Amino acid sequence: MMKEHSLVVLVAEDDYLVSEEIIRTLKKLGYEDIIEAADGKEAVDKACTMKPDIILMDIQMPELDGIEAAQQIRERQPTPVIILTAYETKEFIEKASGAGVAAYLTKPPKTGDLERAITIAIARHADLMELHQLNQKLEKALAEVKILRGILPICSHCKKIRDDKGYWQQIEAYIHDHSEADFSHSICPDCLQEHFPDFA
Repeated sequence: MMKEHSLVVLVAEDDYLVSEEIIRTLKKLGYEDIIEAADGKEAVDKACTMKPDIILMDIQMPELDGIEAAQQIRERQPTPVIILTAYETKEFIEKASGAGVAAYLTKPPKTGDLERAITIAIARHADLMELHQLNQKLEKALAEVKILRGILPICSHCKKIRDDKGYWQQIEAYIHDHSEADFSHSICPDCLQEHFPDFA
């Protein structure tokens, strides 16, 4: 008897007999927690509400085909998707990849092929999610890299700022180097009165 797997599997297949065959194969592999969907729309709804660990999706279904359903699932509830198809073409593979499909199998899937595809799809999805999180952190860091934070040591007389290396810089030079700001020099009314009284 195969070891029972704790993963929840969603099988989206509109052909009842094919669906039953896939479920039998999954049970042979030790998967017991299986959800069924009869079309693409139901697959998207159940993916979002029941949050399975992996989805086996037929490509040709009513309401919504497997590629469109996979695309919606990727946007709403990212989950590894294995597409089940009776045929494979270069165009199909490109569309499936663009929709975020983790793997694809021809129907009916063989037991060994299905087991490998599930393992690969889950690992690939985990890698993609980790990469996505790293990208988000990087984007946040890049957005903040030019934002001045903390306490700046400033001379109370000449208004120069001391940088991290201990050098003193004009305030406008420091701000220019550490932010997106630029300067346009002018003169305030008080300085105009003090330094250029004839023009005040």
